[in-house]
Amino acid sequence: MAQVFNSTAAVLEAVGRDLGSTDWLTITQERINTFADATGDHQWIHVDPERAKDGPFGKTIAHGYLTLSLANLFLPQLVQYQGLKMGVNYGCDKVRFPAPVPVGARVRGHGSVVAAESLKGDGVQVTVRISVQIEESDKPGCVVDTISRLYF
Repeated sequence: MAQVFNSTAAVLEAVGRDLGSTDWLTITQERINTFADATGDHQWIHVDPERAKDGPFGKTIAHGYLTLSLANLFLPQLVQYQGLKMGVNYGCDKVRFPAPVPVGARVRGHGSVVAAESLKGDGVQVTVRISVQIEESDKPGCVVDTISRLYF
């Protein structure tokens, strides 16, 4: 369940807080193919299951940027803001892809608030680290520090 923040002060006080984990999501070949169509990245390690059987991963894998984009799916499952006048994505820092995400794998987002600073007005810039965990893997598929600017 998402943790709820309703003020700049609440966000500032949350630095260091673990936000928990989302439900598991299965990475399907259909999701991979749809991402390939959207981005034009049809490299065989992503979209050719027959060829990928003999490749370095033994099956197709999700694009790194597909795995990164799941942060957008997982973030509102981890944290919600009430009383918000406006919120914008400001950017990302420290994006890494420690492990490939094979087709059929189950992934989930795990979050923590790593930084927050006040902005002019009643605003706050918050950095939430999202780790895209892969079930039965010691390494995540992606770790990203997402940066949002929020105005209450």
